[in-house]
Amino acid sequence: MSKRTRAGTLTGLTALTAAGLALGTVLAVPAGAATPRPPGFLSAADLPPHPGSSWTAGRITAGASPDVEVDRCLGMALGDGRDSWYRDFRTDLDASARQVSVVLPSVSAAKGRFARVNQDIKSCPAWIEQADPEVEATLKDYGKLDVEEGAHVYGLHTETSWGATDIRLLSVGRDGTTVTVVDWGRLGDFGDAPVKAFKKTTVTAVNKLH
Repeated sequence: MSKRTRAGTLTGLTALTAAGLALGTVLAVPAGAATPRPPGFLSAADLPPHPGSSWTAGRITAGASPDVEVDRCLGMALGDGRDSWYRDFRTDLDASARQVSVVLPSVSAAKGRFARVNQDIKSCPAWIEQADPEVEATLKDYGKLDVEEGAHVYGLHTETSWGATDIRLLSVGRDGTTVTVVDWGRLGDFGDAPVKAFKKTTVTAVNKLH
């Protein structure tokens, strides 16, 4: 299924590349409080292979990535950093990625967050185009994955009026009370997206949570 709209925002690379993938700050933990244990995360080797560069993984960091906070696809659902962790990945060329995981207080809350992230991704092209009439955004739904409590994969292509074109793959999955999002991006269009490999990455991400 493909959704196409006009007008939008995301200058430069995809949302994640345009905002940059700098590591964020660690949330402060009150004195005497037990440090929360993060769920399992992807390693660099789990990312879709890049033809011209190897992946490098950043550290697992508590809280919200500054780039996610301002992300039009993910910021509203993942931007507060509560009970969440993220890990950035980069290559020496044009590809970058990020995994964000949130541990919710109940299965019901996790189901709600999972549904919210899915809806926000589906709404993202319209938000992009409303924010910047020089950008056209197209969303493709690559379907569900049968892993733990489920996962869903999407592709987002943006193109500016001056010809810059970027492709982004996004997935959201859930295992019990934990929701994880994998975000990959590079220069290009849908033909440059490693969808099959990204689906494998998503399955690995959900399986590694617990």
